[in-house]
Amino acid sequence: MEAVIQGFVAGFPILMLHSSITIALLALGVVIYMKVTPYDDIGLIRDGNAAAAVSMAGAVLGLGLPLAFSMAASVSVWEVLIWGPVTLILQLVAYRLTDAILRDLPRRIVDGEMAPAIFLVSIKLAVAAINAAAVTG
Repeated sequence: MEAVIQGFVAGFPILMLHSSITIALLALGVVIYMKVTPYDDIGLIRDGNAAAAVSMAGAVLGLGLPLAFSMAASVSVWEVLIWGPVTLILQLVAYRLTDAILRDLPRRIVDGEMAPAIFLVSIKLAVAAINAAAVTG
């Protein structure tokens, strides 16, 4: 039992550091994502816009999954700090490409159209899965 306690005491500060940095990167990524979208994500969600909520949920998951895998596979905090911004950029590119494919995606989300929001989430999650695999490879 003593070895378990010693392991916890030794590992807990590292866990807290890695988790804190990863959560901070996620929060920063979400804030940047909301600045890039031409509509008020939180305002729309507060008003009950399900399409905006679905889109934002996809963004949070799309940003969080690669960060989580990066943290799990990292040896140091520096790896998370390097790969975090890369995954954010790739998620923003996925948003822009989906916008180009669907034409007028921001207006359609503001109007509450679910079909484009669901398609956007599928793109975000697919890109997230690929990013997660790439950062752990």
